Amino acid sequence: MKTALECPGPLPSAADVVILGAGAAGLWAAGTAAARGRNVLLLEKNPRVGVKILASGGTHCNVTTTLEGAALQDAFGRDGGRFLAPSLRRLGPTDVRRELDALGVPTDEGPWEKVWPRSRKASDVAQALLRRALDAGATVRTDVAVLDLSPGLVVRTKRGDVQAPKVLVTVGGKSYPKSGTTGDGYRWLEALGHTIVKPVPALAPLVVELPWVRALAGIAIPDARVWIDRRADRRRPLLFTHTGLSGPGAMDVSRWFELGPAELHVDFLPDASEEELRTAIASARRIARALPLPARLAEALCEVGGARGDQPGPETSKAHRHALVQAVKRWSPPVAGTRGFDHAEVTAGGVALDEIDPATMESKIVKGLYVAGEILDVDGPIGGFNFQSAFSTGHAAGLAV
Repeated sequence: MKTALECPGPLPSAADVVILGAGAAGLWAAGTAAARGRNVLLLEKNPRVGVKILASGGTHCNVTTTLEGAALQDAFGRDGGRFLAPSLRRLGPTDVRRELDALGVPTDEGPWEKVWPRSRKASDVAQALLRRALDAGATVRTDVAVLDLSPGLVVRTKRGDVQAPKVLVTVGGKSYPKSGTTGDGYRWLEALGHTIVKPVPALAPLVVELPWVRALAGIAIPDARVWIDRRADRRRPLLFTHTGLSGPGAMDVSRWFELGPAELHVDFLPDASEEELRTAIASARRIARALPLPARLAEALCEVGGARGDQPGPETSKAHRHALVQAVKRWSPPVAGTRGFDHAEVTAGGVALDEIDPATMESKIVKGLYVAGEILDVDGPIGGFNFQSAFSTGHAAGLAV
């Protein structure tokens, strides 16, 4: 039986614009372009559109962020923020929320600058974006696997070829391949002359092979500082898992473990100074109780510092008290890597940004070819940033095709 997100039907042989990939960028671009009177054909290889949208945020869909302006651009790094600036000015988080509200999907703000659909249903977002595209006049076809994008912008599919003067590639990267993002677009675009910056998993859980860490699976720290030298520094929730560390704090810095040597540092109590902790530990009846942390974690950190959690502070050596403070404020676990693309929320790397016009998303190498969304070499932290990037670049392309 056809569901609300399935779009079967005959495959047209031509269109003004063919968009490859019906995720966040493709759906938004289709609605924007069709509203301008373009004959738009949106192709998706999955049986449904918006598969990755449906899985996002534990099916609740953190759809954008409350940050705007310079703070928003900074979240994507120097190069990414500079590239996204024109598209973010045209379609920022407030614009996305306004459009979703008009589509019957009001949003609410949450902790850590997050924005959610009020219903907390990712399916409401996917259905709204599909309705926006269809109501504007776009033709959407699901279960159409694209085999190749040939010179001359001929889209070759298992159901026949489609010719168009303009093609927009929004097939995503390689993260969470169960959603269909298996890196197909990199091969097509590289064959057409584009440079592909090595794709690596980003926003992925970290693997830590210490038994005591894995024994703490399920324990969450609502506010931890997590950093890697001078490359990344975040204050976000941290979660212990059966394979190591997850949660926004760990996942936001995960890309660095795919790009070369990196050392993780964690401060479990970023609002407490080292001196305050030393004083509290020195006078505590049981040193574990001096740490305002989950009891099992506090006990484990005492052992990392070479002491027992039930030791009285005055009877704990100065060296052990110092080691405990360091374990709390500068814990540096050995990270074996990330859990890879299968568990990554986004891909770092992709189509080189200097080969794409940031105002229109048109290729500087192939006229009539446009690229938007996750397949570009731009990514942001957890918190709706990557959806916002997809919406903004998709919108910019939709205005240009």
